[in-house]
Amino acid sequence: MLPFYLVDVFAIEKYSGNQLAVFKGAEKLSTEEMQKIAREINFSETTFIYSGEPDPDGYRVRIFTPEEEIPFAGHPTLGTAFIIREKIEKKPLERIELKLKVGTIPVTFAKEMLWMEQNPPDFGATYKPEEIAHVIGLEPGEIDSRFPVQDVSTGLPFILIPLKDRETLDKVSVDRKGYLKFIEDRRAKSLVAFAPGASQVGNDMSVRVFADYYGVPEDPATGSANGCLVGYLVENRYWGNELVDIRVEQGWAIGRPSLLHLRGFRKGGIIKIEVGGRVIEVAQGHLY
Repeated sequence: MLPFYLVDVFAIEKYSGNQLAVFKGAEKLSTEEMQKIAREINFSETTFIYSGEPDPDGYRVRIFTPEEEIPFAGHPTLGTAFIIREKIEKKPLERIELKLKVGTIPVTFAKEMLWMEQNPPDFGATYKPEEIAHVIGLEPGEIDSRFPVQDVSTGLPFILIPLKDRETLDKVSVDRKGYLKFIEDRRAKSLVAFAPGASQVGNDMSVRVFADYYGVPEDPATGSANGCLVGYLVENRYWGNELVDIRVEQGWAIGRPSLLHLRGFRKGGIIKIEVGGRVIEVAQGHLY
């Protein structure tokens, strides 16, 4: 039997945020078996912990979408760190390091919040609004031309699309055929549409993430995408300076309201990125 846990990450309360299945005992499984389990669970991501003694630079963890293994993802990083502390280490550690395919990612614990430090952003290609507006069901003029449409990565690349307001973000409707054609020859396979404003007082920005290439038509909460967003906001001085300290809503459009805390700044020419949120355990069991 293979033990697993279900958690909600970037959750406001139980049964919100993004669902994650975390399996211990990855050393017993082949890559093919992990992929089959991820497809069976059918969450946006499933993680597998090599749950013996951790390597000197952290616990080895692999992340799978229903379609393929990926080198990094945000909510799986936080959710897996939570399970390592609660179910493997079983002590109130302040820091855990995860050894992912993208490298070692540290996660820190502060009261109910978990924070991950992501790799510095890599800024890729830019696109004209006319090239992508039809893919998300908008007119080119509804994209905020003050800022670029750009490929950004902190380990997993996304195409970031700045919109003028939250009402425009609500209108987004991805044309699947057009989307698949657009990403066909590009390194970034997921789209991040974002706008200032939020539904709840005290929150600053709203985000929607579309990743049908990975089997996730719309994601409830995406830590990796929001890490890229932090880098983008700092680089483009979106808030008028190079400091980011905001609360971001995601998932409202699909009934999984999520809240992500984003922090970023530039130090010594390098953009520092932190993404935080709550993790709530909802179930545990065994796979036969």
